[in-house]
Amino acid sequence: MRVLVIGGTRFLGRTIVEEALARGHQVTTFNRGQSGADLPGAVAVRGDREVTADLERLADGHTWDLVVDTSGYVPRVVGESARTLSGHVATYAFISSVSAIDGFPGKPATESSGVWDCAPDAGPDDGDYGVLKAGCERAVEQGFDGNVLIVQPGLILGPYENVGRLPWWLNRISQGGPVLAPGDPGTPMQLVDARDVAVFTLDQAELGTASRFAVTGPAGNTTYGEWLELGKEATGSDAEFVWVDDRFLVDQEVGTWVELPLWGGPPSDEVANFWSVPTAKAEAAGLRVRPVAETVRDTWAWLRDVPEAERSYGAKALHGIAPEKEAAVLAAWAARSA
Repeated sequence: MRVLVIGGTRFLGRTIVEEALARGHQVTTFNRGQSGADLPGAVAVRGDREVTADLERLADGHTWDLVVDTSGYVPRVVGESARTLSGHVATYAFISSVSAIDGFPGKPATESSGVWDCAPDAGPDDGDYGVLKAGCERAVEQGFDGNVLIVQPGLILGPYENVGRLPWWLNRISQGGPVLAPGDPGTPMQLVDARDVAVFTLDQAELGTASRFAVTGPAGNTTYGEWLELGKEATGSDAEFVWVDDRFLVDQEVGTWVELPLWGGPPSDEVANFWSVPTAKAEAAGLRVRPVAETVRDTWAWLRDVPEAERSYGAKALHGIAPEKEAAVLAAWAARSA
């Protein structure tokens, strides 16, 4: 197949390019050349998707079997890409998010759940991440004349992660000593490897599938405690996890999701269904998810090759608690427990 990837140098986009090349596809990437290195074997076209002339130059005289849009966050921007590429591509695969599902994670997601109400021409200030992803889905569906494949991934981890979730935890665990661990170690999680999302997306595109799929790991494919222990095992660390009560962490003003990545705070109705996205439809279509242990091990193997001074990969997301704050919270917890 002739495959066009919008983005293609970071995390999921890079993983999709690798998988497509491994399958023998002819791959073109379209990006500004600012976020990462191009993969050998792919033809790189420089341009900004927010510049109409760049999009028109990309499409002029070219056709592809598939475009995978890995970097669409603003509906009106995605809509222009869909309209410009219409007639030049057979299938438009848009990488959305389970956050686009209406009511999620407060309400349960279902295989037939609709998405948030967001106009296909919405701008960057017209909603949060999930709402705008919903608008992006509509922009593709309404603007592209051809097969539309919508992939709604759950929480993605794996090599090349540029968000700083698993990399931060691996770096912190590798340093050893007492490690602040949040809440209940038995909290079930639902994680998916970027490589499995890439495989599923390309499998469906090769079949010409036009549908929408929630793509994540099976509910409960690990727990928070198991996940951190896998990090300890992978790094060979002597870390000692100190499990601190959710409410105590909130009282200490520890930020959810960011300061302690993947910790959502005390159980609440607002996030009650975050780790319970149904995957039956995707599994019936062929989704296979590798063990979380493999994801953790391979991410550490990749991260070890990143120079230590650069291990804040994805640091612009500011994930991870500051060492001095972690120490202060651990001291306060120890004093309370004494």
